[in-house]
Amino acid sequence: MKRRPGDIAFQTVNYTALGVLALVTFFPLYYVFIVSLTEPAEFLQKRIVLWPDTWSFQSYAYLLSTEAFPRSVANSAFLASVGTLCSLAVSSSLAYALSQRRMAGRRLLMGLILLTILFSPGVIPAYMLVRQLGLMGSLWALIIPSLASGWNVLLMKGFFDSLPAELSESAAIDGCGEVRTWLRIILPLSLPALAAFGLFHAVGYWNQFFSALLYLNDPKQWPIQVLLQNMLLSASTTDLGTPGEYVQAPPTEMLKMAAVMIATVPILLVYPFLQKHFAKGALVGSVKS
Repeated sequence: MKRRPGDIAFQTVNYTALGVLALVTFFPLYYVFIVSLTEPAEFLQKRIVLWPDTWSFQSYAYLLSTEAFPRSVANSAFLASVGTLCSLAVSSSLAYALSQRRMAGRRLLMGLILLTILFSPGVIPAYMLVRQLGLMGSLWALIIPSLASGWNVLLMKGFFDSLPAELSESAAIDGCGEVRTWLRIILPLSLPALAAFGLFHAVGYWNQFFSALLYLNDPKQWPIQVLLQNMLLSASTTDLGTPGEYVQAPPTEMLKMAAVMIATVPILLVYPFLQKHFAKGALVGSVKS
């Protein structure tokens, strides 16, 4: 099929605009990555490095030899792993229960969930609730209030609605209870949806920042985003604690770049493993039959 000059011009403009947008988006991450792996003496000499003559892992070795940085990474990993599992368990069980028409009080519960979507309680009521629950100063203060989102529950309910009702009926005839049906039949069929929502939850928990500032006063409990914010705002790295005895301190700017990479790479590594499920799970509840 012969393309008209107008179509060629339109595609050229599109590709050019998308290429510029991709370059603008990718270049800051590339620059942070390159600087974090540059030899400190070369960085001090050039100040702007687009491709280092000598590669060095000194910034990463220094960060990992300190007390605070590995601890903050462990705190974020705990939030991302435990928080995601707990959120998936609560959201999927609640959504499955709401998808069962025989459930008593189903309409009332749906109304309450919609109410939380339309009217957010705000920061102060949430802070008072966490304090009344005795969660202040605990990592669970960042997990328990975020266990179930109204939007996620409704989207997962839409996915469960698309499953044939005969599955649950056949399982009941074979003697399965509700919990066993959910665990042994429904969840294995819901892997695309669970992968998509699991990625959303993991990114959210890994990037916990504002709630950590509100509820955590002990620097030992800070997730990596709070520690990174302190490093970027201050001109020193005193929040990191005492480094290893044999590791020389690189320039502070290089430490900040290495810290940004460590905070970014784990989530980038998770996505390729979930990508094949994510494309399917992102459409949950969007097709009605």
